[in-house]
Amino acid sequence: MYEHLDLRADGDVVWATMNRPERLNALNRKLVEELRDFFVGLYWRRDVRVVVLCGAGGAFCAGLDLKERSGSNDGATRSVGAGLTGQRQISEIVIAMRRCPQPIIACVDGAASGGGFALALASDVRIATPRTRMNAAFIRIGLSACDIGVSYFLPRMVGSSVAAEYMLTGRFIEAERAYQLGLVSRVVAPEALEVEGAAFAKDMLNATPLGLRLTKEALNHAIDANGLEAVIAMEDRNQILCAQDDDFGEGVRAFLEKRPPVYAKREG
Repeated sequence: MYEHLDLRADGDVVWATMNRPERLNALNRKLVEELRDFFVGLYWRRDVRVVVLCGAGGAFCAGLDLKERSGSNDGATRSVGAGLTGQRQISEIVIAMRRCPQPIIACVDGAASGGGFALALASDVRIATPRTRMNAAFIRIGLSACDIGVSYFLPRMVGSSVAAEYMLTGRFIEAERAYQLGLVSRVVAPEALEVEGAAFAKDMLNATPLGLRLTKEALNHAIDANGLEAVIAMEDRNQILCAQDDDFGEGVRAFLEKRPPVYAKREG
């Protein structure tokens, strides 16, 4: 289906692998287009319940493919309007990642720089390896570090002071530091990364399809909610919706019988 984005379905889980290992999975125009198309399309898909995002080879994503950009004449002839359109074609990916109802698990091995850092931050759960290195590389190439949602996600995850430290300098966040900051949930050996991602996905699938989707939705809104009462109102609404859903009874029975739940299949 795609040239640089490999998709593998494993039941209700889709493994999405950025596959340009010779360029550390850097974002060329084609990969940007494919990531955007995939994540935008997830909004309507009920057959996919969890997404695991990976990079082929020894890197997650090294950010924008500067060699592709430097080999074109766009910089000399492009209007400001065309540049803004191109910028938004990239930023639309992280908007779609937050908007899609499926939890996204990022398996971050090796470099996650610039746009790759943004993809990791836009995911719901991040798993790292000892060789993981993340940074807001934009500022090191003459741009602002505030790009592709990084200035939104990072301060909310690690606080404004730590975010400023890394965004103003472009320094790398190493795996152990990322774990200390709560930026990643686990640090595992590279060969155990896929197993750990699968374990997270398996646990998420114990939730009812509706419960899982509404939990991601509520978490997203709660970050920017006006206060406790607004969050409680959203939580109350979601609990009533889940309790009325056809899968609720199976979820309770599976819990009481100490077995994996078997929910009704949904079409895409």
